[in-house]
Amino acid sequence: MPLPTAAAPTRVVHGACPHDCPDTCALKVTVQGEPGAERVIQVQGWQEHETTHGALCTKVSRYAERTYHPERVLHPLKRVGPKGSGQFERIGWDQALAEIAARLKAIATRDPQAILPYSYAGTMGMIQGESMAARFFHQLGASRLDRTICASAGGAALAMTYGGKVGMRVQQFAHAKLILIWGSNSIASNLHFWTYAQQAKRHGAKLVCIDPRRTETADKCHQHIALRPGSDGALALALMHELIVHDRLDHGYIARHVQTGPDGWDGLRARALQWPPERAAAVCGIEAEVIRVLAQDYATTRPAAIRLNYGMQRVRGGGNAVRLIALLPCLTGAWRVDANGAAGGLLLSSSGSYAAVRDDAALQRPDLLAGRNPRTINMSTIGADLLRHASPDFGPRIEAVIVYNSNPVAVAPQSPEVVAGFRRDDLYTVVLEHFLTDTADHADIVLPATSQLEHLDVHTSYGHTDVLINEPAIAPLGEALPNTEIFRRLAAAMGYDAPCFHDRDEQLARVAFKAPIDIDTLRRDGWQRLPLPDTPFADGGFPTPDGRVRISAPALGWGLPDHVAPWESAESDPALAARYPLAMISPPARHFLNSSFVNVKSLRDIEAEPVVEIHPDDAAARGLVDGVPVRVHNDRGSYHATARLSTRARPGVVNGLGIWWRKLGLRGTNVNEVTHQRLTDMGHAPCFYDVLVEVEAA
Repeated sequence: MPLPTAAAPTRVVHGACPHDCPDTCALKVTVQGEPGAERVIQVQGWQEHETTHGALCTKVSRYAERTYHPERVLHPLKRVGPKGSGQFERIGWDQALAEIAARLKAIATRDPQAILPYSYAGTMGMIQGESMAARFFHQLGASRLDRTICASAGGAALAMTYGGKVGMRVQQFAHAKLILIWGSNSIASNLHFWTYAQQAKRHGAKLVCIDPRRTETADKCHQHIALRPGSDGALALALMHELIVHDRLDHGYIARHVQTGPDGWDGLRARALQWPPERAAAVCGIEAEVIRVLAQDYATTRPAAIRLNYGMQRVRGGGNAVRLIALLPCLTGAWRVDANGAAGGLLLSSSGSYAAVRDDAALQRPDLLAGRNPRTINMSTIGADLLRHASPDFGPRIEAVIVYNSNPVAVAPQSPEVVAGFRRDDLYTVVLEHFLTDTADHADIVLPATSQLEHLDVHTSYGHTDVLINEPAIAPLGEALPNTEIFRRLAAAMGYDAPCFHDRDEQLARVAFKAPIDIDTLRRDGWQRLPLPDTPFADGGFPTPDGRVRISAPALGWGLPDHVAPWESAESDPALAARYPLAMISPPARHFLNSSFVNVKSLRDIEAEPVVEIHPDDAAARGLVDGVPVRVHNDRGSYHATARLSTRARPGVVNGLGIWWRKLGLRGTNVNEVTHQRLTDMGHAPCFYDVLVEVEAA
C-alpha cells in the first residue's frame, strides 16, 4: 500500500489495547489517507481516559509497526514441509475452509470431543475472543478448554475469599500512605497503577516491593524484600502473627465482616500464632526483623494498600498464598474510610466487577451444546494431553486442535512435550494468526487474522473498572479476517445454519452487555465507567453469600489457608534440590508481553538476546563470567541463554527472562524447556515459578 501524502485527510479512531495487561488502555489511533487507502500513522493513549491519561507502554505505542510488519500472514497457508519447518504454500479461502471442514466432520463423526479449541488472551476482547468461536465449538460439541495458563490460581483464591475477583479502585492508590507491591514489576506490566503509586510517593507514601527479583519497580521503591519464590504464604502468616501478638487488629471490622468460628478467624488466628517471624524468615530467606518492621508499618499506616499481582501465584501454593494476603486488609480494617475520605485494601483483579453487566451467555450461547457435557482439557497440560491415547478416564485421543489468540508451543509449560505433541503426524492443527509463530510452524493450515487496528471489539479490564470500545481504524490488510468472520465461515462450511451464526460483529457487541453499559455511548465516548463506589468495602458487603470475607469453605473442600511449599524445593524434595540447587523464575522481559512483540524488531533489538540473570556469588561458584553462553537444565530438558551477572537475582535464584519465540531464541529453545506441568493448589494453574535448575557454561 503506498504511503499517504502529507496533504491526505486524517481522522482519529477510538481503540482499546487488546493485550493481557491490567491497564486496558484507551487508544487514540490516527489514520491518514483517502478512503480505501488509509494507513495508521500514530497510536497514542487518550489523555481524557482517567487511567490511560495519554501514556502507553513502549510495546503498544509501536502497535502500527506490528500491524504493518513485513512478515504478517495475509493469506491462507497450507503446510508443504514437515511439521515445525514453517514451509507453506498460499491457498485460497474456499480451499482452506473446505479442507478444514472435511477433516473436522470426519473426526466429529467418531467423537467431536477429539477436537480441541486452544485459545487464551492474544486478545482480551469479548468479540474477537470467545463469542463466535464459542458458538462454533458449542455447536460442534468439541472438548472444552480450561483456560488456566496465567491467573486461575489467584482468581480462584480471590473468588473464594472475597466472593469474586474484586478489590480497590486503582485510583485510590494515589491516596495511600503505604503501598505493598507484591509479586509485580509494575513499571513493566502495570504502568498506569505505577503512575498512581508515584503520586502517592510524592505525597509521602512509603513503597515496598515484595519480589524474589530486584525489578525495575523495586529500584524505585523505598524497600525491596527479596523473598524466596513460593514463600509468600509464610510471610503473610508471620505478618498475621505480629498483628495478633501486638494487638494491631481491627476487632470491630473482623467481628462484622470476617468469617468467625473454628473454620474462620478463630482457626486462622491459632494457625498464624504458629508462624513467628523467625520461622517465616527461615522459609523466606529474609531477616526476621524485616517482617516485624513490615507488620508494624502495615498496621499503623493509613491508608495502607496492597497491589498484588499474578507473579506470586505461579507456584504450587499460589492459591493459599493469595488467600492469606487477601485477608490482611480485613484483619487491620484497611478497607475503612479515613478522615480524608480515602481507603486502602487490596487489588489483584477487578474483573469480577463486571459480573452484573457482562452477558457471556448471550455472546457464547452455551445452549448450543443441547444437553451435551463434553470433557475439559487443561491448557496448562496440553503437552501431556496431546501425547495421551484414548482411555475410559481421558476419553478419545485429541485428533485436531484449533489454535487462536495463543502460541502454546512457545508459552505452555514443559515445551519438549508440547513440541512432541504438535509434531504428531496424525494431529490436525489449524492456527489463526498474524505471524508464523512457533505454533503456526506446526500447523496444517494457517488462517490470517486481523490485528486490533482492523476489527471491532469491546473490552473490560482486570486493573480498572471501565468498559472500552475498539473501532476498526483501517480495512483488513490482504485477505486477513476477524476471528468472528473466520468462525462464521467455518460454521457455514460445516453446515451450521442457525441464525446465531449470521450475527455480525456489531450485533455481538450490542448483546455483550446489560444496562447501564450502552454500545452507542461507547461509540460516542470510547469508554464508559461502571457505577461503583470509590471505597467498595469500607462497610463490608463482600460478594460472598453472607457478605463476609471467607477464611475457609469446608463444603467446597477448602480448609484454613496455610503455607504450601513449592513442588520443587528443599522443603518438598531435598534430593532434587541437591542435584538442582538453583530456583528459577521466568518473568517477562520488559519489552515483550508473553510471546507477543518478540518478532517486532525494534523491541527485540532492545532485549538483544535471551538472558538468565544470576547472582555474582552463584556465578563464581560455577566459574561463570558475565556474557558467557550458558545451559540452564534439569531432568526435563535444557535451554540456552546468555548469563548476566546481576544482583537483580537473589542468591540461590536465577531469573530466566521470557518468553522468547523458540526459533528466535538460542539453539531453538526457550525457558519453557525446563518448566513442568504440575499444577497449583487452586485453579489448576501452571507452576512456572516453581522450578529447580542448574546452570553451566554452554
